[in-house]
Amino acid sequence: MIRLAFATLLVAAPPPPAAQETPLDAFKSNIAAIQTRDRAAYLAHYLHTPALARVGPDGLREGYEGFARGATGPWPDTLVATHLRIVPLTSDVAYGTYRYRAVDSSGSVRGVSERVFVRTPEGWRVAVTTAFPTPDAPPPPMALVGATLVDGTGAAPVRDAIIVLREGRITCVGSRAACPLPSDVDSVSAAGKWIMPGLIDTHVHFSQTGWVDGRPDALDLRERYPYPQVEADLHARPERFFRSYLCSGVTTVFDVGGYPWTLELQGHTARSTTAPRVMAAGPLLSTIDHWLNLPDERQFIYMSGEAAVREAVRAHKAWGAAAIKVWYIMPPQPPDTARASALVHAAGDEARRVGLPLIVHATGLWEAKDALRAGARVLVHSVWSEPVDDEFLALARRQGAIYVPTLTVVDGYREVLTRHFERERQPLACVDPATRLKALATDTTAAAQGAASAAVQERVARIARSVREGAANLKRVHDAGIPIALGTDAGNPLTLHGASVFMELEAMQDAGLSPAAVLVAATRDAARAVGLDSTGTLTSARRHPQRAPHRVGGAPR
Repeated sequence: MIRLAFATLLVAAPPPPAAQETPLDAFKSNIAAIQTRDRAAYLAHYLHTPALARVGPDGLREGYEGFARGATGPWPDTLVATHLRIVPLTSDVAYGTYRYRAVDSSGSVRGVSERVFVRTPEGWRVAVTTAFPTPDAPPPPMALVGATLVDGTGAAPVRDAIIVLREGRITCVGSRAACPLPSDVDSVSAAGKWIMPGLIDTHVHFSQTGWVDGRPDALDLRERYPYPQVEADLHARPERFFRSYLCSGVTTVFDVGGYPWTLELQGHTARSTTAPRVMAAGPLLSTIDHWLNLPDERQFIYMSGEAAVREAVRAHKAWGAAAIKVWYIMPPQPPDTARASALVHAAGDEARRVGLPLIVHATGLWEAKDALRAGARVLVHSVWSEPVDDEFLALARRQGAIYVPTLTVVDGYREVLTRHFERERQPLACVDPATRLKALATDTTAAAQGAASAAVQERVARIARSVREGAANLKRVHDAGIPIALGTDAGNPLTLHGASVFMELEAMQDAGLSPAAVLVAATRDAARAVGLDSTGTLTSARRHPQRAPHRVGGAPR
């Protein structure tokens, strides 16, 4: 649950008998008890006397009983312990110290902790313990040793790998032959573990809840959940979803359309240790005048004419948007294709002028081709209308476009229609409690009689056809060599923030992509889709001398 894509725990082996135990054995076992959240084992390492001393920034505290009562609090999500040192003072007394990084929902804290161990008939016990944060100190040099490395480039996994970090940045990564251990770094065993970059979800919406209260156009429950109130709550507490993403292994997300406040998330999360990095496109430009807006602000900006489109693109640049997103939806028949095309091309032209990438939602084949001609750098959603053809593939290759399939989002609408939430498809432990309760209430939210109606069944069949076509088109696009990036469209009904990545990854593999290709789509190529060349792979600076060294997990901070 840590922003690092690879939090490695130093877990000690079972302690030796008391007669053979060394102070270092006791020290490692003490830390392992924290990491495994074993309260009984943790407390067993301390002297059960009033003389036990605990020292920290708030001063000296004495006594075991008060310490034991305080040990009932929450454990850290992650404790990384390095630089363990033991200095024997006498045959019965030893001094120990280590550097720590503790991560929980409040953030990340680095510091130094000390122990004074004394020999007892039961073994070595802690008589004095201290912990002092060191917020201004750089992370200590360290190496993660012995894990199997999946670096996000598509290369074969490297067994027994070494990752060397200095000041929180990767300076060498690879086999032991490629990255010999420097003499000045402390090593942490990661044997038996896997290390990979953090996942990147290139298509999310913080202006949507993950349930129908955020999309009343899917199921109108505004009498019970007033839409302005729902949106005000999302604006006030977007952090409810941050933990869901980190818990799911997602360290970067791209909000590709929402209310103007979503642009603020870029600055708020840039250096946070309790949130994924958020990039945002701001309000969507739409070819139809969609009603799902608020009285005083819009998440859909209607493309009413060329002048308005160009002005909106320039405004996004001034607001600090990371891209321009166009919702390419054709109006009712007969469609005015010439007008819509001209406006999308105007958006693409102005985006090039101001230096913003163009992202286009286009699920119809004709619209997708036209979006590519207009300069789309990223196509979000699969083409669901019909099989992609050679012209589409040639346009995508020529444009250097990236294809974000979002295979599973439409299935959430099917679950809403049939009033059946398939809870086993997404790990609900990572979902915030309020959203979890709403999702679980889907089956009983409204009368289920309508689920069997002919109209509902026809829509369900149409969704099934879209899912099948989307999966087949993903395979065609991938086989044509066009880059694929992971995107969920999280925030839509029952496409839950964070947890939906697992459902999407499995759907991509079911569509015919290999596990290695799916991982590249979720890391390296997803980073390309969001415009970050310093994220998505675990590679050392010396392999890319033109770039600054990569931060831990490939994510610069």
